[in-house]
Amino acid sequence: MKIAVFNGSPRKENTYALVQAFCEGAKEAGHEVSEYHVGKMKIAGCLGCEYCHTKGEGNCVQKDDLEKIMPAYKEADMIVFASPIYYFTMTAQMEAAIQRVYCIGKPAKAKKAVLLLSSASPGVYDSAIAQFKGYAAFTGIEAAGIITANGDENKSEAKLKEVRDFAKSL
Repeated sequence: MKIAVFNGSPRKENTYALVQAFCEGAKEAGHEVSEYHVGKMKIAGCLGCEYCHTKGEGNCVQKDDLEKIMPAYKEADMIVFASPIYYFTMTAQMEAAIQRVYCIGKPAKAKKAVLLLSSASPGVYDSAIAQFKGYAAFTGIEAAGIITANGDENKSEAKLKEVRDFAKSL
């Protein structure tokens, strides 16, 4: 299975450990995994201009780093969104990357999606989880799992093992 992991963190922090654990587990299970650091990319939010659905034939009018990750969106069997929580939601970079998939509607091959969230505090995940579930429902992609970690749990061996084992099970 081809898995595209979109990491919304703009810096190496707690989300990094969760992503690495997921990638290790998925690779051990024989999956082909590609990681994209969207948190460090220049991806603008959707303009809602409809160019993609009129003249653009599924291509966005904006030319930025989305072009680097769009092939992965289109070819992945599974999509993983990983993000730290900054003020009750995913990073702006991750949200922009999700919004811009509007140009293709639903990734053609994706059957499953996973959400990995890290934070410093418990109880701050509701908005990000609702967005993920809405995306999955709209696209018809199975929400295969959501893993959250906060505080010291972000780098605990128990949590990283949970993430690795989860990835192996997919």
